[in-house]
Amino acid sequence: MTATSLPDLIFRTRRFTLGVPGRFTVCAGGGTVVFLRGRAGDDPATCLWALDLDSGTERLLADPGGPARGIDDYATDASGELVAFTLAGGLWTVNVAGGPVRRLPARDHAADPCPDPSGRRVAYVSGGALRVIEADGTGDRLVAAPDGPEVTFGIGSPEASRGFWWAPDGERLLVTRVDSAAVAVWHVAGRADDPAAAPRAVRYAAAGMPGPEVTLWIAGLDGSRTEARWDRRAFEYVPGGGWDDHGPYAAVQSRDQRTVRFLGIDPAGGRTTLLAEQRDACWVQLVPGLPVRTGSGAIVAHADLRGTRHLTVGGVAVTPPGLQLRAVLGVDGDDVLFAASDEPAETHLWLHRPGAGVRRLSTEPGVHAGTLRDGTLVHVTRAGDRPGGRAEVRRAGRAVPIPSKAERPPLDVHATRLVLGPRELRAALYLPSWHRPGDGRLPVLLDPYAGAGRQRVTAELDWRCLVSQWFAEQGFAVLVVDGRGTPGRGPGWEREVHGDLFGPALEDQVTAVREAVRLRPDLDPGRVGIRGWSFGGSLAALAVLRRPDVFHAAVAGAGVTDQRLYHAQWRERFLGHPEAFPERYEACSLVAEAPRLTRPLLLMHGLADEKVHVANTLRLSGALLAAGRPHEVLLLPGAGHEAIGSPVTADLLRHQARFLKRHLGS
Repeated sequence: MTATSLPDLIFRTRRFTLGVPGRFTVCAGGGTVVFLRGRAGDDPATCLWALDLDSGTERLLADPGGPARGIDDYATDASGELVAFTLAGGLWTVNVAGGPVRRLPARDHAADPCPDPSGRRVAYVSGGALRVIEADGTGDRLVAAPDGPEVTFGIGSPEASRGFWWAPDGERLLVTRVDSAAVAVWHVAGRADDPAAAPRAVRYAAAGMPGPEVTLWIAGLDGSRTEARWDRRAFEYVPGGGWDDHGPYAAVQSRDQRTVRFLGIDPAGGRTTLLAEQRDACWVQLVPGLPVRTGSGAIVAHADLRGTRHLTVGGVAVTPPGLQLRAVLGVDGDDVLFAASDEPAETHLWLHRPGAGVRRLSTEPGVHAGTLRDGTLVHVTRAGDRPGGRAEVRRAGRAVPIPSKAERPPLDVHATRLVLGPRELRAALYLPSWHRPGDGRLPVLLDPYAGAGRQRVTAELDWRCLVSQWFAEQGFAVLVVDGRGTPGRGPGWEREVHGDLFGPALEDQVTAVREAVRLRPDLDPGRVGIRGWSFGGSLAALAVLRRPDVFHAAVAGAGVTDQRLYHAQWRERFLGHPEAFPERYEACSLVAEAPRLTRPLLLMHGLADEKVHVANTLRLSGALLAAGRPHEVLLLPGAGHEAIGSPVTADLLRHQARFLKRHLGS
């Protein structure tokens, strides 16, 4: 294969995720690990596997058979012996120790399967209702049924990852109820090639608009329900919850996101008790894996102190200054497994043990993750050697690998890590494999994301790195930069964009271009382009609007151009409520700056995008037309927000390359 085949391979491998082992569960005792993995790097039929550590062998627990989509989701009971999973809308179970795979006579379109801790029954969601069925297939029944046309039970709110949690005794559940009746109805194109096809209606809580009403209930298996009570007017967001040996609990967040409360819930009457509170003048960051408690009941949380995001246990910071908490990966008794960074480009595994402090478990440069139980650690290392990384299970001084079946990329990455400017911006420079010093100057192509949701410059090799290298092979020096607002460098760095999403981010991209050109004489400052998607798309368009002296062409995909047309929780985190801070929204409006365009601009958007509505691109295009500013628009029928990885991948990337070559030369 050659570099030209990369766009096709990205689609065929689902961005190199097929064949990568994931979703690991360590069974009780630590002797067995359950996980999902496809049979090959281009096979979408995900299978369920078990690794027996004593023998070091894998066993296939469930195979969907044929070219099916594969297993959608799975969960186990507390012991890890009973596995429930969904496949093609059906609910299935299998025992890890052995035995047949059984399809339970549950309702169709089953989702989010979860056995109770004892393994006697399985809860699942179907048709917006929470249901429970006995593990032997009998007694399928409603636990919580929708009591309104826009009501769901058991489906997490937009800011939460789950929608229900079992009590340890398996007799009750903590359940989320979401009522979206007050949320505005937007429409997304269905089949754009069929004029008779109706658009799809979606509920979208945009900035300044009403969000869904989220409540929590203690639900009995007999259909009884008790509401958990707190001041929902003051705390309308519910980013997390759970039920452990110390009772049910929840995290609730104010609309301005400056306060998060950790509440204990009385399972008998629904009364809530304030257990902990976090406040911040800008916003309280929601750290993945929180809230949670240790086996002894200590609250695991975080505290932003003097430039460091610390892990806290029982209200005490247990990590040193300069080590930035990234995520809490799990609690095993009183041990806390977490991910943290002392260098932004790397994320390592750490363990906190009471009385012993914190200890780093990973050594190799990379982005590390894992899970821990009963002395068994599943360790995933994502480094610069292959997409998806490498997984191994460690126990009692022994390491057993879990092989990846992912495809090998068809091109080598030629990237140099750089630290640029007085802010020490982390950057990566990708050069063509065929370029040699003295060959002449290369046009520069910036390829950032640069937003709060993601880093681009890390020790990991992922599909985005491969796309950057692919553009380099087209004749560009591709520069990727993480500026202010991106994760990994502490709370102060993240909050530099509070009140102004784009000013600091764009300034850092400009600094990076100038510093890179100063260090590398083979880069041509007279031919600088920028491409991006989502936040990166907004930034790319803004770059040619505000700084045509630096940027000479831009490719902007699926960007938010009117900040009022984006999700309330995410946008108000940075800009506040639009009624309170209208000037911030106006200052961040690309539509208002449309008359300033003097450089070539290609706008792209999927017509089926539910995350960033296509109206954003259409409004900017309309404003450009009204101002007499030539530009190009590429609309993608059937494509959602993640267009790269969809069937349009190859054509989309090649179209961008042709546009950039035409306006920058290569």
